[in-house]
Amino acid sequence: MIQDEKLFPLPTAYEKATGIRPHPATCHRHKTCGIKGVRLETIKCGGRRFTSVEAVQRFNAEITAAADGGLPKPRTERQRVTAIERAERELASENL
Repeated sequence: MIQDEKLFPLPTAYEKATGIRPHPATCHRHKTCGIKGVRLETIKCGGRRFTSVEAVQRFNAEITAAADGGLPKPRTERQRVTAIERAERELASENL
């Protein structure tokens, strides 16, 4: 959660996360419009917007995944149960 992370003004957090200091307008676009449907997490404090280095890293990971064909779909409960049963059968067949 962004509330539990150390907060910085948007350009500063970007610089700490990537080594590049973007224009403030770029940060504003990332928090309002986003990229490929992914928006940067921010928090408003005292009339200013802040984010964390971790939020910038999550944002970059999500836009990279979206650009590479999308985020993987989470498994359904049935798929999870089936995978557990298969793993248990494999372990039992190997006497582990």
